[in-house]
Amino acid sequence: MTTRKQIILGAYLGGVNHHTLWGLPESGSQIEFSSFEHTARTAERGKFDFFFLAEGLALRERGGQIFDQDIIGRPDTFTVLASLAAVTDHLGLAGTINATFNEPYELARQLASLDHLSGGRAAWNIVTSFDAFTGQNFRRGGFLDRSARYERAAESLALVRELWDSWADDEIVADKATGQFVRSGDVGAFRHAGPQFDVHGRFTVPRSPQGQPVILQAGVSPQGRDFAAANSDAIFSPFTHLPEAKAYYADIKRRAVAFGRRPQDVKLLPSGSFVLADTEAEAQEKAVWVREQQVTPQTARVLLELVWNRDLSDFDPDGPLPSFDPDVDAPPFIQGRARLESDLLVWAERLRAVAAEKRLSAREVVIDQYTRAEFVGTAQQVADQIDDFVQDDGSDGFIVGSHLVPTGLDEFVDKVVPLLQERGSLRADYTGTTLRDNLGLPVPVRVREPARV
Repeated sequence: MTTRKQIILGAYLGGVNHHTLWGLPESGSQIEFSSFEHTARTAERGKFDFFFLAEGLALRERGGQIFDQDIIGRPDTFTVLASLAAVTDHLGLAGTINATFNEPYELARQLASLDHLSGGRAAWNIVTSFDAFTGQNFRRGGFLDRSARYERAAESLALVRELWDSWADDEIVADKATGQFVRSGDVGAFRHAGPQFDVHGRFTVPRSPQGQPVILQAGVSPQGRDFAAANSDAIFSPFTHLPEAKAYYADIKRRAVAFGRRPQDVKLLPSGSFVLADTEAEAQEKAVWVREQQVTPQTARVLLELVWNRDLSDFDPDGPLPSFDPDVDAPPFIQGRARLESDLLVWAERLRAVAAEKRLSAREVVIDQYTRAEFVGTAQQVADQIDDFVQDDGSDGFIVGSHLVPTGLDEFVDKVVPLLQERGSLRADYTGTTLRDNLGLPVPVRVREPARV
């Protein structure tokens, strides 16, 4: 009998983008703890593997003013995750923390502490940043050449792991009879000298319940794919169409093997939103409504300003796309959002081609190109779509979110999760005690003896 792949599920709480419909009457706060708690408890009720938080380190700006389309003012990631550790028992706790603007010692200490406080449920989503705008919030300015960001991230991760390994698994003796607390006189000792960091001292946090917290990352470029395949336990895949997803899946697994790892020790996880209804027709109609709410006329202008790089306040989004070309020589009009990877002129022509082919207004083009609901249909149809995608090696699971915070995930857990459990593709209950256990990941082997200070 063929064993079905077990679907990995993460839950994300929306924000820092235009997808969350925070203006709906039923939408809740993204600052109050009750919203984070509700989402996490719902995910744990659905036997999800982890709860995931994205993070923005700077308030986005539009023409020098606050970019007011997003959720702004959300609390610090570590504080939220540590609080959630107290109200959940099995759910992993994953946070996006920037390797460009944080020092490895501090990162290692915070993540190891979270792993201890949660009983082995911490995960670090490593991201990098090269823009001076975000770096203005940091002591050193934070600017880093784009070509150097993976170099710093790689050395930062290596040093963090060195710090986590500076304590042996059995280092704490705590013998009350003899008064001996630690086994070694060199506990926590480390010394590191490299292009990015030159530090030495003693690490203060004992080896954590997972050995090391789980490492998450995204990587699309060849350099990013190599870094992720060599270092990450799970990778956020950007592909949700099966042919592209399968090619990416096979490529990452192949790269992982080339780095001496087993293919099953790297998990691939795209994000996935959903729209459910009693019939497929009702779900499709609801999905259209959601996308129209996500792209208001003002949101359409702002997203087009990313391409045209100029103020479009007087532009009518219900008319055609701008006839003039993007201003490629001006400073960025939108600050704090990820830059478009290709030439702005190429992007403009691409949108014009879509508008011409489908006979769409500017706003309709934005809706067509910038929004999506990956899974739309009845609960049975959505369960089938998710399971088929995973079983066909498009991914190992999904990071699931909703346009409605914090109660949107409830519908998925109540209606889709039981169907996945019935077909044997999703656990009926947790079997492990740590996030690594539940993800089917090995405990990292401690590969070195402590350094001598």
